[in-house]
Amino acid sequence: MTGIEFPLALFLLVNLIVALLAAARGPTAADRMLVALLFGSTGVGILVLLAHAGAGHELVDVALVLALLAAITGVAFAGRAWHAGEKKPHD
Repeated sequence: MTGIEFPLALFLLVNLIVALLAAARGPTAADRMLVALLFGSTGVGILVLLAHAGAGHELVDVALVLALLAAITGVAFAGRAWHAGEKKPHD
């Protein structure tokens, strides 16, 4: 442990707060989804840093679950946006 983990985690937390403010102002659903993905990846980074600093291996498991949920959310949003853009044929 080098002692830089906590300042880095604090920096990432500030980044996360700015991302949440941007999500509230996002003009489109895609902008808000990108911020949600940023939230997931930043959360993973914070959890891994804290796990490394405190040797809490349980936090790595939580980080992996958060990463998986963020990836699934991104894929679900992309699939929904893809199908929303298709035009259905008229009978």
